[in-house]
Amino acid sequence: MTCGCCIIPEDILLRFASDPELSDAARQALHHTAEISGQIRALRQQNAALTLTALRLPLPRPPIPFPLPHVLPAAHVFDCHHTTALPGVQVANPGSSPDGPIKRAYVESENVAKFYWDNFKRDSIDGNHMTLVSSVHYGVKYNNAFWNGAQMTYGDGDGQIFLDFTLGEDVIAHELTHGVTQHSLGLAYSGEAGGLNESMSDVFGSMFRQWEKKQVVTKADWLIGADIMGPLSKQKGFTCLRDMASPKSPHAMAPQPDHYYPGIGNLDPHYSSGPPNLAFYKAAQAIGGHSWEKAGKVWYTALTTAPPMPNMTMSKFAARTRKLSTSLFPNDPTVHNAVDAAWTAVGL
Repeated sequence: MTCGCCIIPEDILLRFASDPELSDAARQALHHTAEISGQIRALRQQNAALTLTALRLPLPRPPIPFPLPHVLPAAHVFDCHHTTALPGVQVANPGSSPDGPIKRAYVESENVAKFYWDNFKRDSIDGNHMTLVSSVHYGVKYNNAFWNGAQMTYGDGDGQIFLDFTLGEDVIAHELTHGVTQHSLGLAYSGEAGGLNESMSDVFGSMFRQWEKKQVVTKADWLIGADIMGPLSKQKGFTCLRDMASPKSPHAMAPQPDHYYPGIGNLDPHYSSGPPNLAFYKAAQAIGGHSWEKAGKVWYTALTTAPPMPNMTMSKFAARTRKLSTSLFPNDPTVHNAVDAAWTAVGL
């Protein structure tokens, strides 16, 4: 099983690292980010393999006595002070810190936990009150954010191509959702399962952004990474990393296919996630209202109520959501009709 980890795909980093319009320092920072990100992928692969092994074993899992009423899991923030040593130095009272990345990492990680509990009754990333750990100011002009299988880490960006990665609430929820996937279906990061893995993170990242803004589906922009685009990226016409409503759009830094075809699993998961992303968008639009209330509940249940299936195909996931759309909402056929039509529209 291979495993990716970062919000920015490697080919994007290397593309900009070869851009003659950028300064030598900016290109070097992008090269360094790509090299470090490759090693982080190996670390997350091992952490994910450990989780998958534990989930498959008949180990006793005594319930943790959570306080009642429910309280959010503990959140801690560490400052790397521009080194690459994790987790860094723990920050006291991060919620009141004058340092923007520190405060945002704390507030948004707690909000992601609240989003999952309030809407899906999931207790933290692992469903078992896992402590949320975040490290900020990682490296020098590090152009990425990642879940390494155990914690979150954020770079400050170079200020030109990418901004501070804690500015994107959808980026934070996207990466933390890789942890949810790790502790549920355990989707691999290759083949069609890799595209599903990335899509789950985009879907819940976008839902979280909409939930924080209290947006209905028709008011959301469905963009991923819009808030981390730097001035040079905008000058080049890029407004986001991906557009769930229009995956092929050239205003997205990493445009994706919008229709399934045999062999799509050979693509990098950041690209093969296009069709399932568009399917969720279409289903949510057809259902209307808030994305997390019906479409989101179907997708969450499909992700979390089956044994680990690291090699799940897109057609099998689509079949699960079709079935669940009826069992979860037996008195509302519009949900099933919307889900069915959405998958059909993208070739699944």
